[in-house]
Amino acid sequence: MIEISSDVIRGYNDTMILFLLLKEPSYGYELSKQIKTLSDGKYVIKETTLYSAFSRMEKNGYVESFVMEAGEGGKKRTYYRITDAGRNYYNDKCEEWLLTKEVVEQFIMEENSDGNN
Repeated sequence: MIEISSDVIRGYNDTMILFLLLKEPSYGYELSKQIKTLSDGKYVIKETTLYSAFSRMEKNGYVESFVMEAGEGGKKRTYYRITDAGRNYYNDKCEEWLLTKEVVEQFIMEENSDGNN
């Protein structure tokens, strides 16, 4: 099975995280599980990558963090929520992806119906 290179997907980690935060605020471990599930296990975001993205996006004003207790007497967790600037950034990244995909697809050789390239 081919794995997705971290170099290829690095530019879209923020997009994936922001997509999940559009629905509701969440915390790192839960977001990493959702990314793995939605990608059918084809992409597992590393913890360091995830928290670097949170830090960068918070600095840029795309997300904001807050602390909440997990259940009654539970452990405190840092949650993240998307901001209006984050929604705008997400929309820009979606448009960028469509253009990127259009360009790259011009250089991808698809298999012929007989199975040969």
